[in-house]
Amino acid sequence: MSDNEENTRLVVDPITRIEGHLRIEAEMDGNVIKKAFSSGTSVRGIELILQGRDPRDAWAFAQRICGVCTLVHGMASVRSVENAIKTAWKSNAPLGVSTKHGPMAPPQGQSMPDQHGRGKHGGAKHGPIMSKPAILSDADMEIPPNAQLIRNIMIGTQYIHDHVMHFYHLHALDWVDVVSALSADPKKTSQLAGSLSAYPRSSPGYFKEMKSKLKVFAESGQLGIFSNAYWGHPGYKLPPEVNLMVLAHYLDALSWQRDIVKVHTIFGGKNPHPNFVVGGVPSPINLDSSTGINARRLTQLQDAITKMRTFVDQVYLPDILAISSYYKEWSTRGEGLGNFLTYGDLPMTGMDDPDSFLFPRGVILNRDLSRVHEVDLDDPTEIQEFVSRSWYDYNAGKDKGLHPWAGETNLNYSGPTPPYAHLNVDQSYSWIKSPRWKGKPMEVGPLARVLMMYAKGNPQARELVDSSLRVLQLDTSALFSTLGRTLARALETKMVCDNLQSWFDKLVSNIKGGDTKTFNPLYFDPAYWPKEGKGLGTMEAPRGALGHWLVMKNGIIDNYQCVVPTTWNAGPRDPNNQAGAYEAALQDNHSLFDKKQPLEILRTLHSFDPCLACAVHVMDEHGKEQIRVKVR
Repeated sequence: MSDNEENTRLVVDPITRIEGHLRIEAEMDGNVIKKAFSSGTSVRGIELILQGRDPRDAWAFAQRICGVCTLVHGMASVRSVENAIKTAWKSNAPLGVSTKHGPMAPPQGQSMPDQHGRGKHGGAKHGPIMSKPAILSDADMEIPPNAQLIRNIMIGTQYIHDHVMHFYHLHALDWVDVVSALSADPKKTSQLAGSLSAYPRSSPGYFKEMKSKLKVFAESGQLGIFSNAYWGHPGYKLPPEVNLMVLAHYLDALSWQRDIVKVHTIFGGKNPHPNFVVGGVPSPINLDSSTGINARRLTQLQDAITKMRTFVDQVYLPDILAISSYYKEWSTRGEGLGNFLTYGDLPMTGMDDPDSFLFPRGVILNRDLSRVHEVDLDDPTEIQEFVSRSWYDYNAGKDKGLHPWAGETNLNYSGPTPPYAHLNVDQSYSWIKSPRWKGKPMEVGPLARVLMMYAKGNPQARELVDSSLRVLQLDTSALFSTLGRTLARALETKMVCDNLQSWFDKLVSNIKGGDTKTFNPLYFDPAYWPKEGKGLGTMEAPRGALGHWLVMKNGIIDNYQCVVPTTWNAGPRDPNNQAGAYEAALQDNHSLFDKKQPLEILRTLHSFDPCLACAVHVMDEHGKEQIRVKVR
């Protein structure tokens, strides 16, 4: 790196309104970003903590990777264990292990099997009961349909909560000028809101009250939750009435979300970090019971789903379209890679049936929506992680790519001693690895999923995308952008909302038909586990493709590797000097009006919804710090 490059380097650290610690360094040509470098500046090491533990416990540790992305790591972890067990069953692998934990109780209201699969209460003897594999039918291996539906409802709720909260409380302020709202006319704001939807909280009096609250903040000299931003920046284009309307909805969303998270508490006992169980869900169904899933809780669930659909249909989606109409130039900025990956999720049957997924699995290359490439998650040559520019070492060398089942987490910080002016981007510069599919960098997340559904001909996806683009008077090329990414997040939220009602209706129908099973105890008993096994748990987290790869031996975890959405998107350059998704997006047509107020950088980064806690997932197995960085 030359002295001239250092002199033209713009540093934004930390990036605010995200989860975790992200640093961006951009080489500038005047006010234009020439090259961008993304650095995750903290590391945690959850993967190391999981080694040597009982696989049934893994979800509880993995879920603590992130509190914002609550649920998703727990779900991926449970699926990885189930996949390892089911793969062994199908291959007739030797079964039966002992565990250091001894007997473990099943979920409340469920029972453990004896060695023939018959249920009996009181736990199982976790010795090698079986000397040869049992002959299990497909029905024996099934995760109960009710459990699949409950998982879908919990995941779907996470999507809706996460996307709405991300937009209003993290991303909207990149487009909405709080100070401008002080000059809004509440009556005109009411007329605007009424023209967009039938949302009841749209009277002139309501917006007058919202404006008064905002005025109190401003006159006190402090904007509170709206402080430390670039108000008045020329990049803000919304009329005062649009600004006031969206800020009112910002405050509405704070109240709305309190009711939405109750879905997780009903099925999982709490939020964040609801409870899960290998083999199903810890949610016994008994309509006549005072505990578990009863008639009262089903009514609460329906109320929550109705509130979700109302807010998305009448507030979130109309706001996105209204805001987007003033920022159409952002439909040509911020895409970068043109490559998109989805693992697929939300099955109608099970994770073994990708054809039943609401979100399809596949790869799109070079913006070509006419062809979807297949993805083999087990092939060691397809998905690999590289560390050539990361603060890790591989035993085979830093330029070697490793499939997650063979993954290594060997920490080696070689960066400058803090505080520092710049990173040495010619060498390692991030705690995030660089995942690749067949050697290619990929973008994951809402845009990837919507494009995949569109390319595969999903009728609702096509209708929503086409109608939204008609409203904005844009063509499909606009999807490949910062604006397209933001629009895609809202459109998939609408789709998940609608399917949420379908999953709930099916669950109620099953219960009315007498099916109340939510747990398959065979997965929970080590007598039915392989002596050695490998499992893969995937899901589409709100931020994109999430995978947990597990190796288990003799009843404990031997290796555990997570490849998370923000690792795909925020990773640094690879051995071939290919930029990651964040870096490529910032290099795509970004000119800054004022380098001291890099609003344009925030807009594109927030369109990905970064979660650095997930990506850098240092403690040892006893919870002791491995590294401490002092910020001055």
